Amino acid sequence: MKLNLSSQIVLNKVPEEFYAPKTAIDRSEITRQEKIPTDIFPKMEDGAKSIADAIVAEIKAKEQLGKYCVLGLGTGQSLTPVYNELINRYEKKEVSFKNVVVFNAYEYFPLKAGSQHSSIYQLKDRFLNHVDIPAQNIYSLDGTIAQEDVQKQCRLYEQRIQTFGGFDVVLLGIGRIGNIATNEPGSTLTSAARLILIDATSREEMTMSFGSQEPVPPCSITLGIADILASRKIYLSAWGEEKADIIQQAVEGGITDAIPASFLQTHNDVHVVIDLPAAGKLTRIIHPWLVTSCKWTDKLTRAALVWLCGITKKPILKLTNKDYNESGLSELLALYGSAYNANIKIFNDLQHTITGWPGGKPNADDTYRPERAKPFPKRIIVFSPHPDDDVISMGGTIQRLVKQGHDLHVAYETSGNIAVGDEEVTRFMHFINGFNQIFMDDKDEIIKKMYKDIKKFLADKKEGDIDTLDVRTIKGLIRRGEARTACTYNKIPLDHVHFLDLPFYESGKIEKLPMTEKDVAIVRALLKEIKPHEIFVAGDLADPHGTHRKCTDAVMAAIDLEKEEGAEWLKNCKIWMYRGAWAEWEIENIEMCVPMSPEELRAKRNAILKHSSQMESAPFLGNDERLFWQRAEDRNRGTAKLYDDLGLASYEAMEAFVEYKPL
Repeated sequence: MKLNLSSQIVLNKVPEEFYAPKTAIDRSEITRQEKIPTDIFPKMEDGAKSIADAIVAEIKAKEQLGKYCVLGLGTGQSLTPVYNELINRYEKKEVSFKNVVVFNAYEYFPLKAGSQHSSIYQLKDRFLNHVDIPAQNIYSLDGTIAQEDVQKQCRLYEQRIQTFGGFDVVLLGIGRIGNIATNEPGSTLTSAARLILIDATSREEMTMSFGSQEPVPPCSITLGIADILASRKIYLSAWGEEKADIIQQAVEGGITDAIPASFLQTHNDVHVVIDLPAAGKLTRIIHPWLVTSCKWTDKLTRAALVWLCGITKKPILKLTNKDYNESGLSELLALYGSAYNANIKIFNDLQHTITGWPGGKPNADDTYRPERAKPFPKRIIVFSPHPDDDVISMGGTIQRLVKQGHDLHVAYETSGNIAVGDEEVTRFMHFINGFNQIFMDDKDEIIKKMYKDIKKFLADKKEGDIDTLDVRTIKGLIRRGEARTACTYNKIPLDHVHFLDLPFYESGKIEKLPMTEKDVAIVRALLKEIKPHEIFVAGDLADPHGTHRKCTDAVMAAIDLEKEEGAEWLKNCKIWMYRGAWAEWEIENIEMCVPMSPEELRAKRNAILKHSSQMESAPFLGNDERLFWQRAEDRNRGTAKLYDDLGLASYEAMEAFVEYKPL
């Protein structure tokens, strides 16, 4: 069963020569914008194997010389696939770690003695405890010491590294703000090991490593930039489109303390190892015409013209031959004969993405429409990772599908219970207790006991405590009630509202359980029951907490199994991916765009507001101060403005979709 199909979503099918050039000359040509050697792999697993190969080779080379192999290791999420691969090699007896010495790259501060949320605990749990590295060969900074002793500890730590001859390899991830280890923006090229305040964005990212809602300590004791650059080799890994922007800045931008990872440009043996989604903003992937000759597909041509409109500040139909020539797009002039011909072609392509009939317009010529006219009406499933992603991401489209007579089902994939504040539980328990007192003469002993127990638990609850099953159940019921209310507002029958409660989500913590065949089986059962003609699924894979990706993987795995078995319903089904509060599709990739009037946008807002627990008090709004309905409106208006700027129809707001074709 393929449980990670989302990792293979690359919207513009990237020719292999752009990410795996066959010769050194080809590589030199397409990477001329890159200031750090960067290896791109189709899948995360391939990249992790590449790094593991290099580390194993280094360990064996040192072993033959009778020397230690000294590693500096981080604990970021992007390193887990590498550690898993190294563990796999050890279990297959392909390598021993007895001659390895490990130095932990950073430690949180301050920590309580024995904290399971320390960086070294995570490193041992994910890697060191699973291989044969001697305990005396593992070194870490201590986050429990007094602040006045930190400086002395840092100097001793650096000295100990030198007694082993310095680092042979440092293995790191990269944070969303360009931090390496916990060297935050503002760190200098010559910075040594020190105590540093962790940026808010980094702390949010590190919460995933903690695996609970306990806040990350405000500080870290970290190896400095100078310590990292003193290593003989450095590997930096990143996976997924959420890292694409910062990888581009670190690899192609200038050296600046605003992006500490850019200092790696000064090292003579550093390797950035990424997958295709993380490479999505590098010039050779997103704007290949700037570095090499291209085989011009329709999609690549559209991307080039949207880019050209952006730099010339012109709508498509006003682009001239001179604009093409001055911007390195003369190949397109040769291909199309003139700017006018290319302009018309791409203008029409974009125009055909716009439709007010997202389920298909009955009795209409659908040659140039994104969705088929038949069958009508269609059976449709909207998969929503959390109980509000449906209305946040495609609330306007849902309204149209219902009004146009389609048989629409909404499947809420997770309970969303950890994203409910404790005060919401208190409010509902007060209501239940009051109901018992007024209408049942205070006779229901179960309600009375539950009210007392939950009230005590919440009063005694400390930061990081996992909610009891009863509290999580109540939080899930709160979200179910809100989802039903929003569906009723959108005139979706309640027997068409499905709560799947996928098991992977029910860890009680931010870090979820692995998505497994059990999750896929639940999704697949619904698909077999409904046999949809149209599916909408989350493509918002940059969701910072990872739930969207796992939910999408579950749907795609279920579809893949149905395809393997030759399911008849799938042969007549289209699958559309939407995005939500975190990002929007690039306009060159959009294949269906549904416009909204001011009234429809207001109705979408009203549906989002039915999810009252996700307003001001929601635990996971992130660093963006806007509420979810505000983010959604800004994104939808922004998409409409992009179409307007390109010279197409001007709408109040638009929701965008990209088709997913099963591999």
